[in-house]
Amino acid sequence: MDIAKEVIAAAIRIRPYIRKTILEYSPYYSRLTEANVHFKLENLQHTGSFKLRGAMNKMLSFSPAQRDRGVVTASTGNHGAAVAYGLGKFGGRAIVFVPQNASHGKLQVIEDLGAEVHHFGGDTADTEAHARKFAEQKGLTYIPPYNDVQVIGGQGTIAVELVNELSRIDTVFVALGGGGLISGIAGYLKSNQPWVEIIGCSPQNSQVMIQSVDAGQILDVPSLPTISDGTAGGIEPGAVTFDLCRQWVDDYETVTEDEIKEYLREFLQIQHMLIEGSAAVAIAAMVKRRHRLAGKNVVVIICGANISLETLKTIL
Repeated sequence: MDIAKEVIAAAIRIRPYIRKTILEYSPYYSRLTEANVHFKLENLQHTGSFKLRGAMNKMLSFSPAQRDRGVVTASTGNHGAAVAYGLGKFGGRAIVFVPQNASHGKLQVIEDLGAEVHHFGGDTADTEAHARKFAEQKGLTYIPPYNDVQVIGGQGTIAVELVNELSRIDTVFVALGGGGLISGIAGYLKSNQPWVEIIGCSPQNSQVMIQSVDAGQILDVPSLPTISDGTAGGIEPGAVTFDLCRQWVDDYETVTEDEIKEYLREFLQIQHMLIEGSAAVAIAAMVKRRHRLAGKNVVVIICGANISLETLKTIL
């Protein structure tokens, strides 16, 4: 599986439809870590999340007839919004299955973009399995949120931009749920700068990929509630991202709910930008490892901005 090749193809394919997001140097976090810290601001991407890259790359491989018949996906919010946004550009119908505990704010965005939303299951793995089965039964096209080479390739286009913006990258912190984002970024970066250290960052309350990698197999383990809803829940059996994480992710870091809240508040105060819980996970993990980063060029992927007003009020 040549992820770097897929990323290069995706970068050309999706270029007209996405924003090349800002890579912003942070004086505050650079002083804190004694490193050169840069934030890749995917919170400023269309739909407020990196997910547009993968969804758009996948949808561009469909025929107009496939889109017209209807597209099905499963999502905690950001991927569903990306699919709905893309079909708004191309035409077509989107059905998005979400878990019962999905963020109301994210669901509102999906519906505002014209997609049909259905609730199913208490865990994302159950939601994904149901959505895939529904698509097969109805003869519709299914777009996985992470378990797909073209989706992974689209997410990896972030790394293409990073390489063009920084001559050397030493460490990258990436929020980790199903593994699509980190697989794409790592697959491309390791082919260009093999020394780069990739750190997968998860909330302690939902670290299924980390536990699965430790066990050597994809585990079906429960997750506790977390404000990092974008990284929450289980992993689809047989997910291609599992082996990619085992191959390319150098280390993992977990953070508590209090740490997520603390660094979400701090980022708002210092950087004056809205982010969601999963983005704060990567920031908290970077700060937790600050004593290992002195003198290095560090990138933190700010993966999204889609946080509900109610959750934000609680954190503040």
